[in-house]
Amino acid sequence: MTPTQAESRAIAIRVQDLTFEWRRGQSVLTACTLEIPRGEFWMLLGTNGSGKSTLLKLLVGLLAPQQGQIQRMDKLGFVFQNPDHQLVMPTVGADVAFGLAEENLTWSETQARVQEALFAVNLSHLIRRPIYALSGGQKQRVAIAGALARHCEILLLDEPTALLDPDSQLELVAQVQRLVKERGLTALWVTHRLNELDYADGAVLLEHGRVVDQGDPQRLRNRLTQTA
Repeated sequence: MTPTQAESRAIAIRVQDLTFEWRRGQSVLTACTLEIPRGEFWMLLGTNGSGKSTLLKLLVGLLAPQQGQIQRMDKLGFVFQNPDHQLVMPTVGADVAFGLAEENLTWSETQARVQEALFAVNLSHLIRRPIYALSGGQKQRVAIAGALARHCEILLLDEPTALLDPDSQLELVAQVQRLVKERGLTALWVTHRLNELDYADGAVLLEHGRVVDQGDPQRLRNRLTQTA
């Protein structure tokens, strides 16, 4: 394997000179460039309107850029800020299984995937629980389980703790950190909460649609604390 090939394998997400603007000409991202290493937990920081959510939607393919390149591993799961926007089935088990419909699995294979994914997020005991009876934190974990069941290699999480109470916030970020380390996943997590940086391997700071800093999460935390 050449050094170039080894380097490529080590990067889960590579964005080069990405530019996106709305039809009315409103610029959101301008020459945005970043890399997320494979098997690490990174966080995406920035004020409202800096382009964080738009970047995630470009990465998952919900939007198309005007310019630039996106290279990433194929299997990707997206977790919305509000889990009610993506949980569509009446029970926990049925919702996790829903995402497997296109994989042509047998019933037993589907059930094995569902049980494995729920076990990974500590929700096995709620497999028959109605979605409406779950807490916000449990709903987010069901959404993550759906991605795990599909064997996604990358998790994109758009402010997943925004609607949760403080205890549930830390529980969820710790859960994702554990999954990244145990399963070799790559995660990119959008947040405004600087205390969540304690769980990250790295961070990216967006300002006005550009990456202005990336690297050590505590260094970025200090930078943002000093400018607050």
